[in-house]
Amino acid sequence: MKLFALIVFLLTYVLMIALPKIRPWVALTSGVIFLVSGLVPLGTLAEAIDFNVLLMLAGTMGTVSLFIQSQMPNRMAELLIQKTPNVMWVVVVMSLFAGVVSAFVDNVATVLMIAPVGLAIAKKLNISPVGMLISIAVSSNLQGAATLVGDTTSIMLGGYAGMDFLDFFFMDGKPSIFFAVQLGAIATIPVILFLFRKNRQPVNAAVSTVVQDYFPTFLLLGNIVLLILASFLPNKPALTNGYICTGLFVIGALRSILRNRDHVAAKTALLEIDYQTLCLLAGLFVVIAGITNAGIIDDISNFFVKIGGNNLFLLYTVIVWGSVLISAFVDNIPYVATMLPVVSGIALSMGCSPTVLYFGLLTGATLGGNLTPIGASANIAAIGILRKEGYEVRMQDFMRIGLPFTLVAVSMGYLFSWLVWH
Repeated sequence: MKLFALIVFLLTYVLMIALPKIRPWVALTSGVIFLVSGLVPLGTLAEAIDFNVLLMLAGTMGTVSLFIQSQMPNRMAELLIQKTPNVMWVVVVMSLFAGVVSAFVDNVATVLMIAPVGLAIAKKLNISPVGMLISIAVSSNLQGAATLVGDTTSIMLGGYAGMDFLDFFFMDGKPSIFFAVQLGAIATIPVILFLFRKNRQPVNAAVSTVVQDYFPTFLLLGNIVLLILASFLPNKPALTNGYICTGLFVIGALRSILRNRDHVAAKTALLEIDYQTLCLLAGLFVVIAGITNAGIIDDISNFFVKIGGNNLFLLYTVIVWGSVLISAFVDNIPYVATMLPVVSGIALSMGCSPTVLYFGLLTGATLGGNLTPIGASANIAAIGILRKEGYEVRMQDFMRIGLPFTLVAVSMGYLFSWLVWH
């Protein structure tokens, strides 16, 4: 069954890369195959699918639709354009802004919040939004590793290693993973400038858009605050974040109906939810559960241990860059969950602190998703938004930005964590 699972898994990703227009149906079909084969027992389906992520995604998509209808993204776009000399710097500013938000909010939620602003800017300047939205997505993924609340993998590491929110900034008197990520973010600015060096069209726009309703903006800000506060709750329900995002959307939709005496805004918001992306993620969750149950993830973990031997630097290097490669194609949540106890056991057997290996794992697994359009949920969300706008993102379009961005950011984090923590 392990060989069968591996073949189905590889075929799934090959087809999703080759046939981007039917990715959701490929993922769902593969999920059904894993269910029918018994690799994912029907009784465990609810555990395999991360409904928290799906609820967060659906709820935030709905709220973002209300946000767009309020005209706030257009207003923000006009203000931003006034502060930047040309398109190249607009992309830099948008990427950095997305990164700052993503350090405290889930990556997917960040993309859904920032992407409308990027789309509004692209429309005002009459340029393709593809490069800008890809830059926003990869920047969001990068900063997800910066804080305890930035990404699911950070939350997992914090729980396993007993790290609190402040430990991500300073721990044992040393600068922590937050600074490794910021160093990587700074290093990516020249990369973005180089990639968009030809986009030097001057930008200027009068601030003329009138915001129709500020309530959706407050809902998005509430999303951020509540998600941060929820991260400090002990033993919180698994669907807490999903309930927060979905609940805020319901509040916004009901208020819109009562305020306007019609269902147009709420209906539009429901229709704007990207159900294809939700199906794609649901299918991938089942696929990953299947290869995890088949023992493929465990085999990968054991492979790392065999390669590294007793050389800590070699082992650290393998964990970082191996995690980058694996996370480009495999969801990093089950991978990190499997590797955390492996890393802890390695450190115990070598008589060293596991911190440097933990940080290496988090850096590689979180940023590795930036290599491919299907390597991270934020990438999938950004591509889904572009698809709804009529833009199909090819593999080479994404990797043109994702590959150099990832290599530079990971390299900085890799060097920082080793020099400070080994």
